[in-house]
Amino acid sequence: MRLLITNDDGIEGAGLIELARSLSVDHEVWVVAPDKNRSAISNAITMNDPLKICKKKERWYTCSGAPVDCVVSGLRCILPAPPDAVLSGINKGANLGTDVVYSGTCAGARQATISGFPGIALSIEKYQEKGRWNFKPLADFVAKNLPSLITLCGPDVFVNINAPSADSYLGWRMTRLSRRTYHNTINTFRAPDGSTYTFFKGGYVSTEGDSDCDFAAVSQGLISISRIHAQPRDADDMKEKGLKLSL
Repeated sequence: MRLLITNDDGIEGAGLIELARSLSVDHEVWVVAPDKNRSAISNAITMNDPLKICKKKERWYTCSGAPVDCVVSGLRCILPAPPDAVLSGINKGANLGTDVVYSGTCAGARQATISGFPGIALSIEKYQEKGRWNFKPLADFVAKNLPSLITLCGPDVFVNINAPSADSYLGWRMTRLSRRTYHNTINTFRAPDGSTYTFFKGGYVSTEGDSDCDFAAVSQGLISISRIHAQPRDADDMKEKGLKLSL
C-alpha cells in the first residue's frame, strides 16, 4: 500500500520515525511532517501565508505549517498518486477523550477522512515508566494489523489509537471517549513597559469515563481503539421540545 504519514511533534519525532520504519517493510511510505513541533494546534490550517516544503530525503518532506497543512500538501502536490491511508503519529503523549479536540495528531487523521481517505491517529502515554517512551510495540502492532485497522475507518470516521508506553500489551479494546478536565495554571507577568504577559504552566488532568472508555483501557495496559466522527454533528435533541422564538 501507499501510505502518507504525518504528526504534530515534527519531522524529528521519534514516534514518526519508528512508525515509518515499521511500515516501510511492506509498504510505500511517504512522510510529510511539520518542520518543528506543532503540538496542540488542533485543526489549524494556513490560509494567508505560503508554505515552505523541503525535501529531506527520498519520500520525506517537511512543511512549515500545521499537521492539516501537511496532509493537504501531501495529498495535493507531493504524493505521485493517492494514498491508501493516512497515519498521524506516533504522538509523544496520549490523546484521550477531550484531548482529541486540541490534538494536532488527531487533526491529521481527521483531515485525511474529510479529504476522503482512511485516517488513523496514533499516540502513546508513559504509564509504565516515568520518562520512558517506547514507540516500537505500537508501530509494530499497526504494521501487523494495518488492513484490519483501515476497515474501521469510514467516509466520516477516523480511528484514534492510544497505548501505554510498554514493551508489550495485555490486549486491545474498542473504546468510547472519556471526558477530560484540564486544571491548568497561568502565570501573569507585568512588564516594565506596561504590557501584560501570560505564561501557560499546565497542570494535572482529571478524567471521567466508565470501564469502556479509552482512558480505562490504556490505564489497564491495553491498546485503546476509538472510532470518531470527523465531521461536526448537530445536536438535534431540541426538535421536540416546543421551542418558540420571536422575530
